[in-house]
Amino acid sequence: MRLFSSNMENFKVVALVIFVMLVPVSLGQLSPSETRILLQVQKQLEYPQVLQSWTKWTNFCYLPSSSSSSIKIVCSNNRVTELTVIGNRSSPAAYRPKPGSGKFSVSQETLSAKFNIDAFFTTLTKLSNLRVLSLVSLGLWGPLPGKINRFWSLEVLNISSNFIYGEIPKQITSFKNLTSLVLADNLFNGSVPDLQNMLLLRELNLGGNNLGPKFPSLSNKLVSVVLKNNSLRSDIPLGLKSFDQLKHLDISSNKFVGPIPTFLFSLPSIEYLNVAENQLSGALPMNISCTAKLNYVDISHNLLIGKLPSCIGLNSSNRTVVSSWNCLSSGNSRNQHPYSFCHKEALAVKPPVKSEQQNSSIRLGLILGIIGGVIGIVVVSAGLVLVLLKRSGTITTVTEDGKYERSVADKMSVRSSPKPAYESRRVPQTMRSAAIGLPPYRVFTLEEIEDATNNFDPTNLMGEGSQGQLYRGWIRDGSIVLVKCIKLKQRHLPQSLMQHMEVTSKLRHRHLVSVLGHCIVTYQDHPNTASTVFIVLEHISNGSLRDYFNDWKKKEMLKWPERMAIIIGAARGIQFLHTGVAPGIFGNNLKIENILLDESLTAKISDYNIPLPTKIGSESPLNVQDAPNLVENAEKEDVYQLGVILLQVITGRLIKSTSELDDLKLQMEECLTEAPSKSRGVTDPSLRGTYAYDSLRTTVEITINCLSNDSAKRPSIEDVLWNLQYSIQVQEGWTSSGNLSTQM
Repeated sequence: MRLFSSNMENFKVVALVIFVMLVPVSLGQLSPSETRILLQVQKQLEYPQVLQSWTKWTNFCYLPSSSSSSIKIVCSNNRVTELTVIGNRSSPAAYRPKPGSGKFSVSQETLSAKFNIDAFFTTLTKLSNLRVLSLVSLGLWGPLPGKINRFWSLEVLNISSNFIYGEIPKQITSFKNLTSLVLADNLFNGSVPDLQNMLLLRELNLGGNNLGPKFPSLSNKLVSVVLKNNSLRSDIPLGLKSFDQLKHLDISSNKFVGPIPTFLFSLPSIEYLNVAENQLSGALPMNISCTAKLNYVDISHNLLIGKLPSCIGLNSSNRTVVSSWNCLSSGNSRNQHPYSFCHKEALAVKPPVKSEQQNSSIRLGLILGIIGGVIGIVVVSAGLVLVLLKRSGTITTVTEDGKYERSVADKMSVRSSPKPAYESRRVPQTMRSAAIGLPPYRVFTLEEIEDATNNFDPTNLMGEGSQGQLYRGWIRDGSIVLVKCIKLKQRHLPQSLMQHMEVTSKLRHRHLVSVLGHCIVTYQDHPNTASTVFIVLEHISNGSLRDYFNDWKKKEMLKWPERMAIIIGAARGIQFLHTGVAPGIFGNNLKIENILLDESLTAKISDYNIPLPTKIGSESPLNVQDAPNLVENAEKEDVYQLGVILLQVITGRLIKSTSELDDLKLQMEECLTEAPSKSRGVTDPSLRGTYAYDSLRTTVEITINCLSNDSAKRPSIEDVLWNLQYSIQVQEGWTSSGNLSTQM
């Protein structure tokens, strides 16, 4: 009995120890006041699904194990010290482009218009003992209030994947105990507050916002820094050299320029380095060293040349290295651009900003200029001025000290371009003028451009295309427009530049994002810069064809007839660029994300090649008569890119690599040689029952021809359009015969 009693005592001790180990630290009864606060938070969050089980009888400090993993509450001394709520709403990262903070509107993915972010954080800050606060994917919207500095004890703050806009409040620097700050996938813009004095901060994630253009000031004690998908435009700061604890650095998908600092590869603690999708240029020194801990490097989609150093070369078996789509001479050349692509300077337009003093100087300069012109002009100068005014049209000049001088002429003089020796194929006048519902082309003043973009407010910056920065704007009649800023890299005579603008003024077509007007700013006595041209384009708000393919509900809307109408519209837009203006415009950066759709699903090509002389030493687009072979190659490259879009339209798959493209093309070729039923395995399943096989077959055949590796074997855009139109005629005949419900 004594032995049994002793064993029972031991068993009780062991059981008690196990019980203590299993019971959560937060076991306890929450104070009534903090219970009321949590229920008020539930109400202000509009009763999200993850919180619907909360009632006034809920023991918040000991939620049952069956509770969703999306909720976590930790208590200490009857106070909440950790609150984590993860909802199921999408974030701005799901939209391309992101909704702009300047014109924000609530949607199904945000909390309702009744939500008040200031009142919400007023409630939250009453949980004065919080050390961890995570509010993710809950549809929060509005500017982050400065009163968040009331969280005296906060160590972790994560409010990612919401719709919070405006600048990051400076009060965030008051969190002296903060170790992790995650504000990713919101709509924050502007500069980041100075975070150098946040010495305990180890994790910083500001990715997926519109922050910029300056690189933020950071503490060198950070371990992880994520700034990807923002609007940062600068060199990579040399100050990062002192970040000896940094393990993870991701600054991809910005607009960083200049060389990659070699010390990044040898930071003592670095393990992950991603600088992809920037405008980094130059060659990496062959003698750079990499720290042994570095296991992942991504330098892809930049403007790098030369060979890869050995420590990140193909033989570096101990680390993953991604280096595609630069102009590197080592590795797989199929995944690299030609050297000439990277040799050109990145087009980083920085629109001039005028101060009040400069405005006064401008007005004074104009008055003095008029007086001086009246009393002191000589015959020779008068003749020269008359010639310049006649030739130059509306051109604003900028002197070396940054002052603007506007010419007397306010309207562009439209004249015929010299007839090129390389005769473009001509199309009917009706096709060339098929710009429906557009206002007349006009010349804008610089003040109008600045007013439209709110003086180039960073919140209106939508990114950079193939030729320059792109801003959203609102002109005085209330219309939304896009303003493309293009810096010219060499000097041109006014009459030469106006010839280019004459061609640009004709880029108005039903299937193009049409040009509505322009403004030219010229610089005097500047060693490198000739002019900045602002191109005003129509704004298409319904997203791109890629957006439709990314959303399965939208993709289901695009049956075979709709997809054929879209691709025929895109082909007509390309035909117009090739043959509707003289000279033709080629090399048009055709991608599925550049096929925009308006409310009626009419295709409009965006980001095409504006015919301006933007490269130093390059051939002017108006001098194509000197390079017919170059034009033919560029034409066939456009046809190839259209083939890639066609392949995605047929398969419903977004192609992400050359190997995937080759595989799909091979499957298409095999389908043509086998039974019609074999096409089911390749075509988008959502198309079944909506297409005639002969219509599909014709489209597949022309797609394969467009994707020929031999550019000489690719069809002309007229041939492509003819086949697509034949395909839709077959489809219409099949539909009218009542076959729409048959299975194919």
